[in-house]
Amino acid sequence: MNASPNGNLLEVRGLQKHFPIRRGVFSRVSGWLRAVDGVDLAIREGETLGLVGETGSGKTTMGRCILRLIEPTAGSVRFQGVDLLSLSSSEMRKMRRELQVIFQDPYGSLNPRMRVGSIVGEPLAIHHIARGSEREDRVAELLRRVGLDPSMMRRYPHEFSGGQRQRIGIARALALKPKLIICDEPVSALDVSIQAQVVNLLMDLQEEFALTYLFIAHDLSIVEHISDRVAVMYLGKIVEMADAETLYREPKHPYTQALLSAIPVPDPEARARRILLKGDLPSPASPPPGCSFHTRCPVAIDVCSRVEPPLLAVGAGHLASCHLVPGGPSPPSQ
Repeated sequence: MNASPNGNLLEVRGLQKHFPIRRGVFSRVSGWLRAVDGVDLAIREGETLGLVGETGSGKTTMGRCILRLIEPTAGSVRFQGVDLLSLSSSEMRKMRRELQVIFQDPYGSLNPRMRVGSIVGEPLAIHHIARGSEREDRVAELLRRVGLDPSMMRRYPHEFSGGQRQRIGIARALALKPKLIICDEPVSALDVSIQAQVVNLLMDLQEEFALTYLFIAHDLSIVEHISDRVAVMYLGKIVEMADAETLYREPKHPYTQALLSAIPVPDPEARARRILLKGDLPSPASPPPGCSFHTRCPVAIDVCSRVEPPLLAVGAGHLASCHLVPGGPSPPSQ
């Protein structure tokens, strides 16, 4: 199987994940929490798509829906032209060789009772790819490739630092030679001094193994460094998407502008104009009407509270959903 004719390895259309809210003695459904609420995106083969947004915006849920670690409520996820949501459990099991994940917590994602050699070699055992000395050789090479000594394969996870544990998680993700890896905030739990090392490792591995990444993060400076394109997510929806250079130079959506204004400026004499958002992220169980961002937007107008702006092109390869963006949707007549 190859990428689709338009060069997209992964295509997501209308993806939704609504969790039921249950109350009462009989646990009746009283509402729905809209964690992901109609997302469209595509990832080209060999690129890194950064996905950013505040905690609670639905980034991790979307990544897990793509992998079918949790089942989506609606929509389609096509990988190499195959609709993953239509596959049976046995068919999806085979497809997982092409789709892997690096989790946020480098300790919680590793079984503390298993030695590192068994953790990294487990995918090889599950898919009957290698056994015995061949598997051990493959594990040793994987550990060596992520910067760890192969002699460490007989140790347990608690004997490693956070950065080393994440390297173990990366080695496990590489074991089956996947095409797409979903990186779910892979450096957010690490010390700042280690983050750059892990990000550079991921970039080196991408070039060596022709990998495609969906890189989920909330640190925009890291996303800028690793991503080819960036999608900004707010309350379960994509509100802006563009190539990294364009988005960081000319952000169109007020939410993106606020996020970028929070990036520290390395020049001590330069004064950044910080955009402070009022209030907290609304509950996805009862999202605001109209534009979901209007309750916190510093430039919202009346129509924003009544009409939801669609995600439309505002430039070459640049999408945004805002009534006030030049080239975007025009406010309806009052």
